[in-house]
Amino acid sequence: MTTNALTSKSSTSGRAGDKIFSGAALGAGVLILITLFAVAVFLLIQALPTFMADPADISGGAGFLSYIWPIVVGTVIAAAIALLIATPVGLGVALFISHFAPRRIAGPLGYVIDLLAAIPSVIYGAWGYMVLAPALVPGYDWLARNLGFIPIFEGPASQTGKTMLTAGIVLAVMVLPIITSLSREIFLQTPKLHEEAALALGATRWEMITTAVLPFARPGIISATMLGLGRALGETMAVALVLSTGNLIPSLIKSGNQTIAAEIALNFPEAFGLRLAELIAAGLVLFLITLVVNMIARAIIARHKEFSGAN
Repeated sequence: MTTNALTSKSSTSGRAGDKIFSGAALGAGVLILITLFAVAVFLLIQALPTFMADPADISGGAGFLSYIWPIVVGTVIAAAIALLIATPVGLGVALFISHFAPRRIAGPLGYVIDLLAAIPSVIYGAWGYMVLAPALVPGYDWLARNLGFIPIFEGPASQTGKTMLTAGIVLAVMVLPIITSLSREIFLQTPKLHEEAALALGATRWEMITTAVLPFARPGIISATMLGLGRALGETMAVALVLSTGNLIPSLIKSGNQTIAAEIALNFPEAFGLRLAELIAAGLVLFLITLVVNMIARAIIARHKEFSGAN
Protein backbone atom coordinates (compact mmCIF):
# COMPACT_ATOMS: atom_id res chain seq x y z
CA MET A 1 0.00 0.00 0.00
CA THR A 2 1.41 3.37 -1.02
CA THR A 3 2.14 6.27 1.31
CA ASN A 4 -0.63 8.37 -0.28
CA ALA A 5 -3.17 5.60 0.31
CA LEU A 6 -2.17 5.28 3.95
CA THR A 7 -2.40 9.06 4.43
CA SER A 8 -5.83 9.17 2.79
CA LYS A 9 -7.10 6.30 4.94
CA SER A 10 -5.79 7.96 8.12
CA SER A 11 -7.40 11.28 7.14
CA THR A 12 -10.76 9.61 6.46
CA SER A 13 -10.62 7.79 9.81
CA GLY A 14 -9.76 11.04 11.59
CA ARG A 15 -12.69 12.87 10.01
CA ALA A 16 -15.04 10.05 11.02
CA GLY A 17 -13.76 10.20 14.59
CA ASP A 18 -14.21 13.98 14.66
CA LYS A 19 -17.81 13.61 13.47
CA ILE A 20 -18.57 10.96 16.08
CA PHE A 21 -17.07 13.04 18.88
CA SER A 22 -18.83 16.20 17.67
CA GLY A 23 -22.16 14.38 17.52
CA ALA A 24 -21.67 12.86 20.99
CA ALA A 25 -20.77 16.26 22.47
CA LEU A 26 -23.77 17.89 20.81
CA GLY A 27 -26.04 15.10 22.02
CA ALA A 28 -24.76 15.48 25.60
CA GLY A 29 -25.37 19.23 25.51
CA VAL A 30 -28.88 18.81 24.12
CA LEU A 31 -29.62 16.11 26.71
CA ILE A 32 -28.63 18.47 29.53
CA LEU A 33 -30.92 21.20 28.16
CA ILE A 34 -33.81 18.74 27.76
CA THR A 35 -33.30 17.46 31.31
CA LEU A 36 -33.22 21.00 32.70
CA PHE A 37 -36.36 21.92 30.78
CA ALA A 38 -38.13 18.73 31.92
CA VAL A 39 -37.30 19.46 35.57
CA ALA A 40 -38.60 23.02 35.24
CA VAL A 41 -41.84 21.84 33.59
CA PHE A 42 -42.37 19.15 36.22
CA LEU A 43 -41.88 21.59 39.08
CA LEU A 44 -44.17 24.16 37.47
CA ILE A 45 -46.98 21.68 36.82
CA GLN A 46 -46.78 20.16 40.30
CA ALA A 47 -46.67 23.60 41.92
CA LEU A 48 -49.67 25.03 40.05
CA PRO A 49 -52.21 24.09 42.78
CA THR A 50 -50.27 26.32 45.19
CA PHE A 51 -50.55 29.37 42.93
CA MET A 52 -54.25 28.75 42.29
CA ALA A 53 -55.25 27.98 45.89
CA ASP A 54 -56.99 30.33 48.30
CA PRO A 55 -54.27 32.24 50.23
CA ALA A 56 -55.95 31.21 53.48
CA ASP A 57 -55.27 27.54 52.65
CA ILE A 58 -51.51 28.07 52.29
CA SER A 59 -49.29 27.45 55.30
CA GLY A 60 -49.37 30.57 57.44
CA GLY A 61 -52.76 31.59 56.07
CA ALA A 62 -51.45 34.63 54.18
CA GLY A 63 -50.61 33.25 50.74
CA PHE A 64 -47.60 31.65 49.11
CA LEU A 65 -45.49 34.81 49.00
CA SER A 66 -45.76 35.29 52.76
CA TYR A 67 -44.87 31.63 53.23
CA ILE A 68 -41.88 31.50 50.89
CA TRP A 69 -40.07 34.81 51.36
CA PRO A 70 -38.84 34.15 54.95
CA ILE A 71 -37.23 30.85 53.94
CA VAL A 72 -35.80 32.43 50.78
CA VAL A 73 -34.15 35.06 52.97
CA GLY A 74 -32.92 32.33 55.31
CA THR A 75 -31.45 30.41 52.38
CA VAL A 76 -29.62 33.49 51.12
CA ILE A 77 -28.31 34.35 54.60
CA ALA A 78 -26.93 30.84 55.18
CA ALA A 79 -25.27 30.79 51.76
CA ALA A 80 -23.85 34.30 52.25
CA ILE A 81 -22.31 33.35 55.62
CA ALA A 82 -20.77 30.27 54.03
CA LEU A 83 -19.23 32.25 51.17
CA LEU A 84 -17.96 35.04 53.43
CA ILE A 85 -16.05 32.46 55.46
CA ALA A 86 -15.07 29.92 52.79
CA THR A 87 -13.99 32.23 49.95
CA PRO A 88 -11.06 34.03 51.65
CA VAL A 89 -9.99 30.86 53.46
CA GLY A 90 -10.23 28.77 50.29
CA LEU A 91 -8.27 31.29 48.22
CA GLY A 92 -5.64 31.57 50.93
CA VAL A 93 -5.22 27.80 51.14
CA ALA A 94 -5.10 27.52 47.35
CA LEU A 95 -2.39 30.19 47.13
CA PHE A 96 -0.43 28.54 49.91
CA ILE A 97 -0.53 25.16 48.16
CA SER A 98 0.27 26.54 44.71
CA HIS A 99 2.90 29.22 45.47
CA PHE A 100 4.17 29.06 49.05
CA ALA A 101 4.15 25.53 50.45
CA PRO A 102 7.15 23.21 49.90
CA ARG A 103 6.36 20.50 47.37
CA ARG A 104 6.49 17.75 50.01
CA ILE A 105 3.72 19.55 51.94
CA ALA A 106 1.67 20.91 49.04
CA GLY A 107 0.89 17.47 47.60
CA PRO A 108 -0.49 15.81 50.76
CA LEU A 109 -2.32 18.99 51.80
CA GLY A 110 -4.01 19.14 48.40
CA TYR A 111 -5.11 15.52 48.74
CA VAL A 112 -6.59 16.19 52.19
CA ILE A 113 -8.55 19.17 50.86
CA ASP A 114 -9.86 17.07 47.96
CA LEU A 115 -10.92 14.31 50.37
CA LEU A 116 -13.10 16.78 52.29
CA ALA A 117 -15.36 16.99 49.23
CA ALA A 118 -16.03 13.24 49.45
CA ILE A 119 -17.45 13.35 52.99
CA PRO A 120 -21.27 12.93 52.94
CA SER A 121 -23.28 15.94 54.01
CA VAL A 122 -24.96 13.99 56.81
CA ILE A 123 -21.51 13.51 58.40
CA TYR A 124 -20.94 17.25 58.31
CA GLY A 125 -24.38 17.73 59.83
CA ALA A 126 -23.70 15.25 62.62
CA TRP A 127 -20.35 16.92 63.35
CA GLY A 128 -22.03 20.32 63.45
CA TYR A 129 -24.81 19.05 65.72
CA MET A 130 -22.69 17.09 68.18
CA VAL A 131 -19.36 18.96 68.21
CA LEU A 132 -19.48 22.41 66.65
CA ALA A 133 -22.81 23.68 68.00
CA PRO A 134 -22.06 23.01 71.71
CA ALA A 135 -18.56 24.44 71.28
CA LEU A 136 -19.95 27.70 69.90
CA VAL A 137 -22.41 28.33 72.76
CA PRO A 138 -19.88 30.24 74.97
CA GLY A 139 -18.95 32.38 72.00
CA TYR A 140 -22.58 33.14 71.29
CA ASP A 141 -23.11 34.15 74.93
CA TRP A 142 -20.14 36.51 74.68
CA LEU A 143 -21.49 38.05 71.47
CA ALA A 144 -24.92 38.54 73.05
CA ARG A 145 -23.42 40.24 76.13
CA ASN A 146 -20.94 42.49 74.36
CA LEU A 147 -22.35 43.03 70.88
CA GLY A 148 -26.03 42.47 71.53
CA PHE A 149 -26.83 46.01 70.35
CA ILE A 150 -26.09 44.78 66.81
CA PRO A 151 -29.25 43.09 65.46
CA ILE A 152 -27.43 40.04 64.12
CA PHE A 153 -25.95 39.36 67.58
CA GLU A 154 -29.05 40.16 69.59
CA GLY A 155 -29.62 37.83 72.55
CA PRO A 156 -30.53 35.77 74.36
CA ALA A 157 -28.18 33.38 72.60
CA SER A 158 -29.24 29.84 71.86
CA GLN A 159 -28.07 27.37 74.52
CA THR A 160 -27.99 24.52 72.01
CA GLY A 161 -25.85 26.32 69.43
CA LYS A 162 -28.23 25.27 66.64
CA THR A 163 -28.43 28.65 64.97
CA MET A 164 -28.15 30.19 61.51
CA LEU A 165 -24.53 31.14 62.17
CA THR A 166 -23.69 27.54 63.03
CA ALA A 167 -25.40 26.37 59.84
CA GLY A 168 -23.40 28.93 57.85
CA ILE A 169 -20.12 27.74 59.37
CA VAL A 170 -20.92 24.11 58.56
CA LEU A 171 -21.80 25.10 54.99
CA ALA A 172 -18.52 27.01 54.77
CA VAL A 173 -16.59 23.87 55.68
CA MET A 174 -18.56 21.94 53.05
CA VAL A 175 -17.92 24.38 50.19
CA LEU A 176 -14.29 24.99 51.15
CA PRO A 177 -12.93 21.99 49.17
CA ILE A 178 -14.74 23.14 46.01
CA ILE A 179 -13.37 26.68 46.13
CA THR A 180 -9.90 25.56 47.18
CA SER A 181 -9.46 22.79 44.61
CA LEU A 182 -10.68 24.79 41.62
CA SER A 183 -8.76 27.92 42.62
CA ARG A 184 -5.58 25.91 43.15
CA GLU A 185 -5.79 24.43 39.64
CA ILE A 186 -6.39 27.88 38.13
CA PHE A 187 -3.45 29.39 40.03
CA LEU A 188 -1.17 26.61 38.78
CA GLN A 189 -2.15 27.40 35.18
CA THR A 190 -0.83 30.96 35.37
CA PRO A 191 1.84 31.28 32.63
CA LYS A 192 5.29 30.99 34.18
CA LEU A 193 6.54 33.75 31.89
CA HIS A 194 4.10 36.18 33.53
CA GLU A 195 5.28 35.24 37.01
CA GLU A 196 8.97 35.33 36.08
CA ALA A 197 8.55 38.69 34.31
CA ALA A 198 6.97 40.21 37.43
CA LEU A 199 9.77 38.88 39.62
CA ALA A 200 12.41 40.07 37.15
CA LEU A 201 10.99 43.60 37.39
CA GLY A 202 11.62 43.58 41.13
CA ALA A 203 8.20 42.50 42.41
CA THR A 204 7.98 40.57 45.66
CA ARG A 205 6.25 37.22 45.65
CA TRP A 206 3.03 38.79 46.93
CA GLU A 207 3.21 41.58 44.34
CA MET A 208 3.73 38.94 41.66
CA ILE A 209 0.60 37.15 42.86
CA THR A 210 -1.52 40.33 42.85
CA THR A 211 -0.29 41.50 39.43
CA ALA A 212 0.10 38.22 37.52
CA VAL A 213 -1.71 35.34 39.24
CA LEU A 214 -4.95 36.87 40.53
CA PRO A 215 -5.86 38.80 37.35
CA PHE A 216 -5.28 35.65 35.28
CA ALA A 217 -7.32 33.53 37.70
CA ARG A 218 -10.21 35.95 38.20
CA PRO A 219 -12.75 34.11 35.98
CA GLY A 220 -11.79 30.81 37.60
CA ILE A 221 -12.15 32.27 41.09
CA ILE A 222 -15.63 33.54 40.21
CA SER A 223 -16.57 30.12 38.80
CA ALA A 224 -15.30 28.35 41.92
CA THR A 225 -17.20 30.73 44.17
CA MET A 226 -20.42 30.28 42.21
CA LEU A 227 -20.08 26.50 42.37
CA GLY A 228 -19.64 26.80 46.11
CA LEU A 229 -22.69 29.05 46.28
CA GLY A 230 -24.72 26.46 44.39
CA ARG A 231 -23.70 23.81 46.91
CA ALA A 232 -24.57 26.10 49.83
CA LEU A 233 -27.97 27.06 48.39
CA GLY A 234 -29.06 23.47 47.86
CA GLU A 235 -27.59 21.78 50.92
CA THR A 236 -30.24 19.89 52.86
CA MET A 237 -29.24 17.39 55.53
CA ALA A 238 -26.44 19.36 57.17
CA VAL A 239 -28.66 22.42 57.61
CA ALA A 240 -31.58 20.33 58.80
CA LEU A 241 -29.41 18.79 61.52
CA VAL A 242 -27.72 21.94 62.85
CA LEU A 243 -30.51 24.53 62.59
CA SER A 244 -33.37 24.87 65.07
CA THR A 245 -36.00 26.11 62.67
CA GLY A 246 -38.39 28.94 63.40
CA ASN A 247 -39.66 32.27 62.17
CA LEU A 248 -37.39 34.68 60.32
CA ILE A 249 -35.36 36.77 62.77
CA PRO A 250 -32.36 39.08 62.26
CA SER A 251 -30.26 37.47 65.01
CA LEU A 252 -27.83 34.81 63.85
CA ILE A 253 -27.19 33.44 67.35
CA LYS A 254 -30.78 32.72 68.36
CA SER A 255 -32.85 29.71 67.39
CA GLY A 256 -34.94 30.42 64.32
CA ASN A 257 -34.87 30.92 60.55
CA GLN A 258 -35.13 28.24 57.89
CA THR A 259 -33.82 27.41 54.42
CA ILE A 260 -35.74 26.13 51.41
CA ALA A 261 -33.82 22.85 51.12
CA ALA A 262 -34.21 22.05 54.82
CA GLU A 263 -37.91 23.01 54.72
CA ILE A 264 -38.48 20.52 51.91
CA ALA A 265 -36.44 17.75 53.51
CA LEU A 266 -38.09 18.03 56.92
CA ASN A 267 -41.69 18.18 55.65
CA PHE A 268 -41.74 16.23 52.39
CA PRO A 269 -42.11 12.68 53.84
CA GLU A 270 -45.43 13.54 55.53
CA ALA A 271 -46.76 16.05 52.99
CA PHE A 272 -49.71 15.40 50.70
CA GLY A 273 -52.24 17.40 48.72
CA LEU A 274 -51.79 21.15 48.85
CA ARG A 275 -48.94 20.92 51.35
CA LEU A 276 -47.00 18.76 48.90
CA ALA A 277 -47.65 21.30 46.15
CA GLU A 278 -46.33 24.05 48.46
CA LEU A 279 -43.05 22.20 48.97
CA ILE A 280 -42.66 21.58 45.23
CA ALA A 281 -43.34 25.27 44.63
CA ALA A 282 -40.60 26.04 47.14
CA GLY A 283 -38.33 23.74 45.14
CA LEU A 284 -39.26 25.68 42.00
CA VAL A 285 -38.23 28.91 43.71
CA LEU A 286 -34.89 27.37 44.70
CA PHE A 287 -34.45 26.15 41.13
CA LEU A 288 -35.01 29.68 39.82
CA ILE A 289 -32.63 31.20 42.39
CA THR A 290 -29.89 28.76 41.35
CA LEU A 291 -30.55 29.49 37.67
CA VAL A 292 -30.33 33.25 38.23
CA VAL A 293 -27.12 32.88 40.25
CA ASN A 294 -25.50 30.89 37.45
CA MET A 295 -26.62 33.40 34.82
CA ILE A 296 -25.11 36.24 36.87
CA ALA A 297 -21.89 34.26 37.25
CA ARG A 298 -21.68 33.69 33.50
CA ALA A 299 -22.22 37.39 32.87
CA ILE A 300 -19.46 38.32 35.32
CA ILE A 301 -17.05 35.83 33.75
CA ALA A 302 -17.87 37.14 30.26
CA ARG A 303 -16.98 40.68 31.39
CA HIS A 304 -13.57 39.51 32.55
CA LYS A 305 -12.83 37.04 29.76
CA GLU A 306 -9.86 39.13 28.65
CA PHE A 307 -8.00 37.71 31.67
CA SER A 308 -8.69 34.09 30.78
CA GLY A 309 -5.95 31.70 29.81
CA ALA A 310 -7.37 31.40 26.29
CA ASN A 311 -6.60 35.07 25.73
